Amino acid sequence: MGTTRPGLRPLLQGLEACGVYLAWGLFAMLPVDGASAFGGWLARRIGPSLKVSNRARRNLRRAFPDKPEQEIESILLDVWDNVGRVVAEFPHLKQIAAERLEILGAENISALRDDGQPGFLISAHFGGWELSGPIAFRLGLPVHVVYRAANNPWVEKLFQKGRGVAAESFIPKGADGARRLLEVLRAGGHLGMLVDQKMNDGIAVPFMGREAMTAPAVARLALKFGCPIVAGRIERLAGANFRVTLEAPMDLPDTGDTQQDVRAIMLSINATIEGWVRAQPGQWLWLHNRWPD
Repeated sequence: MGTTRPGLRPLLQGLEACGVYLAWGLFAMLPVDGASAFGGWLARRIGPSLKVSNRARRNLRRAFPDKPEQEIESILLDVWDNVGRVVAEFPHLKQIAAERLEILGAENISALRDDGQPGFLISAHFGGWELSGPIAFRLGLPVHVVYRAANNPWVEKLFQKGRGVAAESFIPKGADGARRLLEVLRAGGHLGMLVDQKMNDGIAVPFMGREAMTAPAVARLALKFGCPIVAGRIERLAGANFRVTLEAPMDLPDTGDTQQDVRAIMLSINATIEGWVRAQPGQWLWLHNRWPD
């Protein structure tokens, strides 16, 4: 909407919000399995023909140069199926977190909660990523969720409603958000972050065989506060059922060279996420502009 005339922007945002609210209402009325299945079906029918799918195809071909085109298209269908299900499951996050999770490594969250330190729970746009906050809450660890706010304030309000079933607070990315991160950590709180998106002014770290500009904030803050980083994978099983794997806290290097230590941590984080993606490529959001063209 950057080129839209200012007088038209509220109207267009209102129309967009109406569409989002109608979709939300439809998915909310359906039982969770029906909503998830319908969302996946709709995304599979529409998604592959959208322009953004060309980016996903390019990313997949570069990451998996030996895979035949038929397999690339099959993975892309899985990607869209997962995206559609994630959207459709939004109104049902509380129920899914309460009833439809197999949780491995819960003791790592208990340790994060009880160690008397601030800490990080990190994940990626993988499987049921919107469940990160509700899962932490179910395990007794309310987190302050760091996220990218929607441009449309009405849509943003709805998204916060969906995510708010378990968030201690929402911290939007940006200068104000950065100050809030420090406040949370100084107070001994815990931050939940998705750390797999491109950051143009980040640092270059290998991911899926190519250099990817990566946000180093998690590593810098973990070193500054000496606090643990726990990675959690939310793997989609059948339909709206998930396996959550919470890994042991990452080792934090202490060489005395902060820049080197930050890079080492981000190498470890990217390698962890890469392992998830290579094992189940259809569950990661290949639609991101993750690498330079």
